[in-house]
Amino acid sequence: MTVRGSFVVQPANGVRGVVRVPGDKSIAHRYALLAALSPGRSVLRGYAPGADCRATLACIEALGAAVVRAEATVTVIGRGVGRLSSPAGILDALNSGTTTRLLTGVLAGHPFTATITGDDSLRRRPMRRVIVPLTLMGARIGSTNGCLPMTIEGGPLRGIDYHTEVPSAQVKSAILLAGLHASGVTRVTESAPTRNHTEVALSRFGADVTVTGSVVELRGGQTLHAVDLEIPGDLSSAAFWAVAAAAMPGSSVELPQVGLNPTRRVVLDVLQRAGAEIEVDESSSDGGEPVGCVRVRHAGVRPITVSPGDVPGLIDELPALAALATHGGEITVTGAAELRVKESDRISALVAGLRALGADADELPDGFHVNGSRRLAGGVADAVGDHRLAMSFAIAALGARGPSTILGAESVDVSYPGFFGVLSSLTI
Repeated sequence: MTVRGSFVVQPANGVRGVVRVPGDKSIAHRYALLAALSPGRSVLRGYAPGADCRATLACIEALGAAVVRAEATVTVIGRGVGRLSSPAGILDALNSGTTTRLLTGVLAGHPFTATITGDDSLRRRPMRRVIVPLTLMGARIGSTNGCLPMTIEGGPLRGIDYHTEVPSAQVKSAILLAGLHASGVTRVTESAPTRNHTEVALSRFGADVTVTGSVVELRGGQTLHAVDLEIPGDLSSAAFWAVAAAAMPGSSVELPQVGLNPTRRVVLDVLQRAGAEIEVDESSSDGGEPVGCVRVRHAGVRPITVSPGDVPGLIDELPALAALATHGGEITVTGAAELRVKESDRISALVAGLRALGADADELPDGFHVNGSRRLAGGVADAVGDHRLAMSFAIAALGARGPSTILGAESVDVSYPGFFGVLSSLTI
């Protein structure tokens, strides 16, 4: 039941069913931006329906690309590398950090000035991590104490050899997208492996990208071409149903046509460590992104530790894994300070929300600890406008003794419109 932005989750005996999750958010952002930089007509099937990805479409439209939406299929008539046009107004990224950082890389190579802003949450998120390398490449970027609003004065860029300080696929992607517009070679060396969707997408759109270990290299001045691609289901969205099935006796879910990119599959490995029974059938690869069916069944819940080396491949799934621990397990996460600068301070808000439901949970400086030795009582958890927290609290609440109210439930529309309807259809 949804009332004024809240949703009441009733205790459940388990979850069962088949769920086709929305298109992958990370991939959708990248395909849309590259389609705008590719002359001609690109067709993106299974485009992610959430507000974040709609923000990217609105921004490329404001920059001169034509966009036609037909349910889950988006057609983009692109302009070509360096050929976007000056926007008539301020570009609004809403709540999307991915839109902001990747688009900044694109704008850095264009000979006009553009300003990006966003909602209150996004305006608090750090942008210096892209400002520094893009400035080294030749862009001039003004910001509000390293945050939005941010004004990018683009122009001729030069390739750089950059070593990332914070593992971030968004920073890597911003530099590579700027590198398309730069003279010479742009090289990014990662401090730890992150999602490689940008490298895969660049190749699919016709760019020559070289990956050697932790180093990604791209020559500037390349021409892209239009594509017709299917976007796989979002594994980060599927993770919530996988966790629910892993958490509750008698539960099982089947997740067809989900993305199985190796840089994203860590969550499945961790769920197996936590006791889940998982089958993966990889069936195809479209655009270099492997796709398949994931089946998850409950087989007990064991304690797990997530170390700093696991975190870059799990950053979006950590709240869901915290929810798993409330169902009789235990989790300790360290090396995840990045969670404090997401849509919310996800460490503080996660622990507060789980405690409000009756969990034994504690903050750590760079992570959290949840001990599920006692069953949740139920209560009122505030998602503080963070979509992943709203979904995580809902999964935790399934195992409570009484009903739970999730405040800020409407935030799920950022990545997974219809999430609560699917939740209701799966519970038994």
